[in-house]
Formats: sequence, C-alpha cells, structure tokens
Amino acid sequence: MKKSTITTVSFFMIGTLTMSAQLGGLIGKKSAGKKSGSFSTVWESEFDNKASRLALCDGDGQYIIGTDDNSASVLDTNGKAIWNGDYKKLTTNKTNNSEYQYTIWKEKGGYLFLFDARKLGTDRVAVLDLATGKELWNSELYQDLIPKGTKAEEGTDQGELETVKYIYELDSFLISQRNSVILVKANTGEKIWETNRFKGGVGKYVYDAKRNEIIMVNFKPTALGALFSGFKNQLVRINAANGDILWDATFLGTIEKELVTRRAIIDLWIKGDKIYMYLDGMNVYDYNTGQKIWNANYENDMQGANGGLFSGGRRSKIYRTLADPLFTDDAVYLVMLGGRDRTKYVEKHDLNSGKLLWASEKITGAFCMPNIYKTGDKVLIQVGGKVQVQEYRLEETSGGFGSVGGFGGGSVKQWVPYIYWDYKNQKNSVLCIDDKTGQVAWRSERFDKRITDFILEENKTLFVGDGDEFYGYDIASGKQLFDVKHNDARVGKATDVIDFGEKVVVLSEKGLAAYNKKDGKRAYASDKIKGVDYFYHIGDNYFLRDQRNSKNIIYGIDMSNGETKGSVQSKGKGGSPKYGSGIDITEDGEYIFAFKGRKVEKIKVNN
Repeated sequence: MKKSTITTVSFFMIGTLTMSAQLGGLIGKKSAGKKSGSFSTVWESEFDNKASRLALCDGDGQYIIGTDDNSASVLDTNGKAIWNGDYKKLTTNKTNNSEYQYTIWKEKGGYLFLFDARKLGTDRVAVLDLATGKELWNSELYQDLIPKGTKAEEGTDQGELETVKYIYELDSFLISQRNSVILVKANTGEKIWETNRFKGGVGKYVYDAKRNEIIMVNFKPTALGALFSGFKNQLVRINAANGDILWDATFLGTIEKELVTRRAIIDLWIKGDKIYMYLDGMNVYDYNTGQKIWNANYENDMQGANGGLFSGGRRSKIYRTLADPLFTDDAVYLVMLGGRDRTKYVEKHDLNSGKLLWASEKITGAFCMPNIYKTGDKVLIQVGGKVQVQEYRLEETSGGFGSVGGFGGGSVKQWVPYIYWDYKNQKNSVLCIDDKTGQVAWRSERFDKRITDFILEENKTLFVGDGDEFYGYDIASGKQLFDVKHNDARVGKATDVIDFGEKVVVLSEKGLAAYNKKDGKRAYASDKIKGVDYFYHIGDNYFLRDQRNSKNIIYGIDMSNGETKGSVQSKGKGGSPKYGSGIDITEDGEYIFAFKGRKVEKIKVNN
C-alpha cells in the first residue's frame, strides 16, 4: 500500500552522475572511533514553484511533488520535470487558494486533493492526477469540510480532512456532510451512493473483501460538530456496493484524536463471525446481527494522567500507555485500569464467550504498561517503559507559510509538530505470569531508572535493558543469565532494543551498542551521536534521527558493526511528517530526499 501524507511517526530514541552534496547539508563524521562514511548525492534539481505546503515523494521515489498554496510541481525519479502549474489554470472551477492539500499515492501516481474554503461564496474541491497534473474532477457540492474561522496551515500535518476519508480498497472517498455520508469514486468524483443513516466522520473502518462490506465507526468531526443534532456513536455494517446499512449499533465512550497525527484512538478487527472494537477496553459484536456479545471495559482516566499541557509555547499530550490487545487462537489479553486507585493489571478472556479466565495481580505505581508478550506457557508483562509524546512547539523561523505573525520574510512564529518517546519516573519491572492460572511465576525489579521493550529468543530467553544495564533472563525459571554494564559503552542511557540476528542492539541517547545473545558480551559500540530521538527500520536499512534544537539530522547506520554510513541535515520545510522537516525516505530505505524551497536533492544511502 502506498503511503499518504497522513503517515504517522515511528519509534523514539529514535540517472545523473554522483556529485558532492550541497542542499541537504550532508555531513560526514570524523572521529577516532568507528568508521564514518557519507551519503552520496544522486542528483539535485528544482521544483518550478517554491515547495512551502507539501514536499515529499511517493513510496518508490518515482514521483516527487512540491506545492504551495496556489500551485504544484512534480518531478520524476531522475529529477526531471513532469508537470507544473497554477491551480486556477489546472482546475476548471478555478480552485486556487488551497488551505488544505494532501496526497494519496497509488501504484502509478495517485491523487492530489485540493480544498479551497472561500469566505464569500461556495467552497471548492478539486482532485488532480499526480502523474499528469490533469484535473480528474471538481465539485462545489460539499460544504463545511473544514472548521470555519481557522487557518488550516496552523498546526496541521496536511493530512486527510476529518470529514473526508479515502478508502483504499474501493479507490473512493467517503465525504461527511451535515445529514449524510457520500461515497464518490476517487478518479471521477461520481457519486456511488449516499446514506443518511450514518452521520459524522469515519473514525476507523475495516473492509471485508469476501463480502464487499465495510465495518466502520463514526466520530463527531470538528468541522461539523456544530451542525449535528442528535449525534450518536455508531458502529455500522454497510454494503460497499450500494450503501445499504445492514445494521448499526451504538456504543459508549468518546473517540479522541491524537494531537499531531490526528489518528482516531480506536481499533477494529474482524475475526471469524465477530467484530472486536478496542475503545476503553474491549467490545465484541456479532458480525451478522450487530448484537453485543461481551465486553471488558474500564473508565479511561488516562486523558488526565497523560499530562496534557496546553500553555505558553507548547501543547503536549502523552499516548501509548497501555499495551494493544494480545490475541491468540482462543483468548485475548487486555491491560486494564483499576479504577480510582489507578492500578493496572492484565485480564485473560475467552475469545468467543468473553469469559474471564484470570486476572493478574494489580500493579501500583506503574504509569504505563505498554507491552504484553506470550511465549510458550508464560505471559510476560512489561511494567513501565517509554510513552509517546505528541506536541506542538511555537518556534521562530525565517519567513515561510504557517506564520502567526505575518506572511513570509523576516522572523515569524509557527506551530511545529514533534512526536517522540520519553520515559516517566515510575515503578519498572518484568512480570512473568503462568498462562494457565494467572499467578506470578517470577518477577524482576532491577530497573531503577527505566525499562526497555523486550526481545524474546526462541521462547527461551528474554533480553531487556534499563538505562545503564543490559540483562538476559531464562524465561522458564526467571534466572538472570547475565548483567552487562551498558554505561561502559559510553553511548548514553539505553532507550530501546532492536532484534538483529545473533545480536541485540541497544539504542541509546547518543548512539548504539550491540550485545551477543549467547553470552551478553558487547559486540560493538558506535561513535557518539550528539542526540538520538528517533529510530527507523526501513527495508533493510536502519536510521537514527536527531531533532534537537529545531534541527533534523538523519543518520544511516550499519547495524552489523555500528558504523555510520552517512548523515543528512535538513535545511528546509516540507517532507513527510514521518521523518520530520525537509526529509522524506523511500519505502525500501535506499534513498533520502531533502527539500529546501525550490530545491530537491536525491541521496543514495548505500554506496
């Protein structure tokens, strides 16, 4: 599946002749430790316009697009111009000042969605073919798609509108209106069907290809919130061919949207003849009738515990505090909140009936319980660990779109999105549960400062780190196999672990250290990197990112020996929200694109 500009962010800690790199600011590290190389530039090119709104590539690097409010420019894989033009000339309804734009990438090209919210007159929508620049369709039928009286460029990632959802499997857009939801063909704008029995935006959907049906839940979008009367939470089963609602069910709870990614905090799965909806616990419905079969819910007070902060120059929220449900063939394991005492524990339920098979002991003092692992006859619970922070920071930049204080030129302020992982002071431990009884088999609480995620080897060995130590445990007995002083590697405190063949690579605040699984001995330690806040595994390639101090540096790492292949420092805006300002990376991880205004640089990762 091709990516769109709504891609969410990854992990914390986290033919032209080759020429020397300029625009992207490639940097080669020179130090007395591990060998450091440098990326090579494949080509440098320019957009016809200044890419201030969108600047990114499709997943394969075959198309590279740059847009501003009023125009677009597209290059091919060799940096040659394919097409460019002003929207008012490309669209027959003269869509011009497009406050909202986003791309949907397909096998060849895709769609550029434009929305012109006019204060006086009728709002305009237009969809362009990304491969040719030709207008596929336009419309002035759809109104109130974005909130009135707001600047779309302030604090957005240029993702999907809350009122427009692209359904990949049907190559169609679901458009929410005041009294109905309309499905239109993405390539023609032709209305396929309209239903007034489903209202609101699509918070989550699952497409059932065998039945050609859609299971989806709604939420009240900001744009239409004031327009709805009698809005209710709906889970519906819908015939994708004609829009018939086969059944609808109501549910309790409020679907929240994440601060930056705008991902609806809800999940849906179809398993056999049942639908599993994860929202403040588990709710299970009969696929054929929509009747609720069983549920295991809790009162979600994590919104308050998330430390939401909206003050001054920073807006911040915390997510990923609870593990996703763990499904097996006949059971599901859920992390539950213990009510007012805010303890956390794990419940095992029969997958079909919902019968509670056991509940683990309650854990106090754990801000998060982010992972559950099933291995043989044991269940391993991670108590404590990293949480995801999404925030906007009001930063001063030189000109550009999205300014709060003015339009281009000089020094202006804008809200810049950040997503990273952080550790909260809490009680950390490894808890091993007997899968048959739910009783504690063993535990380890040797994690004073933090605890990483787990790596399991052949259902026999558990590898885990804290800030300064790296441990191996025998899963069956809980016996500690080794304890290595990670702080001796001099790459900062451990933040995460990566399974890499016969090694475990410990991602750290200032680099990497690798340990052999068989005995825990250190295989290597990388050169120091000033700061690491993200980790990416893309194709066969591994990258670290340093986003401190309003910078965005991407490092390519050879995980077999810890050497730095090269690095690139962003000098511009745009780029994929997944990788940060001015940077996009192909889906195989082989090429990096760096953007700065009109300029584009294609960078090769592996020489």
